Amino acid sequence: MYNGEIISYNISERPVLSQVLDMVDRAFSTLPDSTNLIFHSDQGWQYQHKQYQKRLREKGIRQSMSRKGNCLDNAVMENFFGLLKSELIYLKKFSSIEEFVVELKNYIDYYNNKRIKSKLKGLSPVQYRIQSNLVA
Repeated sequence: MYNGEIISYNISERPVLSQVLDMVDRAFSTLPDSTNLIFHSDQGWQYQHKQYQKRLREKGIRQSMSRKGNCLDNAVMENFFGLLKSELIYLKKFSSIEEFVVELKNYIDYYNNKRIKSKLKGLSPVQYRIQSNLVA
């Protein structure tokens, strides 16, 4: 838990299927079954793995993987990772994985709670979500 929210990401020095499955299990623990969600991803090996796809099916989630060179259905995450790279990763050399983890957590907090976006009417993503929920 981080600031009252369940964290569904983890950091590793190399790709590990068990880590990906654990992340999915933690994220799915907060969702009811059969929500009719669509899960957008790229074509990474982990998203093509049978165990991963089985977990999605069991939760009633439809998988959507972009074709090679087509990131349109994953544009939100592609945008986030592009910003993460240009605003954090390319600007600094990290002396250790621990330092990177601290900086990444700080960036995610900044992105969600402090970084304003004109597309969100000058609000941060969290402020916009709260305002949208109040209006709905």
